[in-house]
Amino acid sequence: MAKTRTIYVCQQCGSQQTRWMGKCPDCGTWDSLVEQTERKESASSARGRGAIGASGANQPIALREVPTGGFARLPVLGDEFARVLGGGMVPGSLVLIGGDPGIGKTTILSQVAAQFADQVGPALYISAEESVQQIKLRATRMGLDPEHLLVYSETSLDAILEQIANVRPKLVVVDSIQTVYLEELSSAAGSVSQVREGALRLLRLAKDTGIPMFLVGHVTKEGAIAGPRVLEHIVDVVLYLEGERFHQYRLLRGVKNRFGSTDEVGVFEMTEGGLREVPNPSQVFLAERSVGTPGSAVAVTMEGTRPLLVEVQALTANTNSAQPRRTANGFDMSRLLMLVAVLSKRVGLPLFNQDIYVNIVGGLRITEPAADLAVAVAIASSYRNMRVRSDLVLVGEVGLSGELRSTSQLDRRLGEAAKLGFARSLYPRTSAPPKVDGLMLAEVRSVADAVDLALERSSPSHENSPAGDDE
Repeated sequence: MAKTRTIYVCQQCGSQQTRWMGKCPDCGTWDSLVEQTERKESASSARGRGAIGASGANQPIALREVPTGGFARLPVLGDEFARVLGGGMVPGSLVLIGGDPGIGKTTILSQVAAQFADQVGPALYISAEESVQQIKLRATRMGLDPEHLLVYSETSLDAILEQIANVRPKLVVVDSIQTVYLEELSSAAGSVSQVREGALRLLRLAKDTGIPMFLVGHVTKEGAIAGPRVLEHIVDVVLYLEGERFHQYRLLRGVKNRFGSTDEVGVFEMTEGGLREVPNPSQVFLAERSVGTPGSAVAVTMEGTRPLLVEVQALTANTNSAQPRRTANGFDMSRLLMLVAVLSKRVGLPLFNQDIYVNIVGGLRITEPAADLAVAVAIASSYRNMRVRSDLVLVGEVGLSGELRSTSQLDRRLGEAAKLGFARSLYPRTSAPPKVDGLMLAEVRSVADAVDLALERSSPSHENSPAGDDE
């Protein structure tokens, strides 16, 4: 017999309390506890997925006797998506993909399902937010017409599980996990208990049948996936689709992956026919680079195993305000404030009366400190109104003493710069000398030395001169 009890669940962290409180004792959120009725099944009603013994109970099995066949990775939407997943989809995996509204989650999963249906086998696209007619209109607009792609519009998770069991597709997409519900739970769709129990039901089905599944997750205004944090612990892979809604480039980044690395990132371009992978993102990010303009520098960052060259723009402007503005787009604000302090103290730039704006071109967000030197040089370039050498790339982490610290994978970074036609590079003296052909290397000890070497002595009025005219 199922036992029923009343609990209070926090809608932010998922913690359970036996009585209502104004403030959640675990996460500190006010007015987040919601009353719910919980039904606990008896132990005999749920069994595990391990080896079943003669008594019908779950039994341990020797590690060397566990079968490993049938887990070959499945293809998925080109090399970019496959790289983020670790080489392709693993049978029976549960993948959660989140992102801001309108960023392209439904678009990319529609393409994934359509290509999978053409190359591998039947795919089932389930939408709890749109009708089958709306799905058809989107597919027609994107030029998708696969023969073995099935669409299904339903909000009841019980009906969804029944259809999956009947159809037995090779791939399932559920859009979205916050809009489906289990009828046996009294809470509304999107609540903590509905999201958690729904994800667990889909996880059990994926593991039992070997069907890979994609779940779409809504995000909060802070950018995290809505619902309890336990949702991210249930699934095997968590992906975020990032980028500006009004910018054509999208970044697919992995934050959790039980089958691969979380350091990889896929770059896509939003077009009329859907998302198109970008095989050479460095060339794309530098395509509209304003060569010869003060305040523009090129940084070499690493996204997983891939080096990316991006343009860093900085602008300084005189201000009469007692508190000058510091604005960063795509760069950590705390790190920007540190670099401004280092430039003021160690390089001697009086930035106390300057508004400073830093922008990473292309919608990319840089998190690693190897871009510090490029940001610092771009700020100095704008303040002094002197352009950075057009064929120069900058790599290095800036310390509080103004020193440059070593950077990992320097050979790969500078090798990518050489392929794109850059001729010079500044790198920290503490790093091992890189072995790169076709690149003039200069080691520097401090950010002050780097600023002196990076800025051209010629006047910015000659910014239209060719790169080979550098002094």
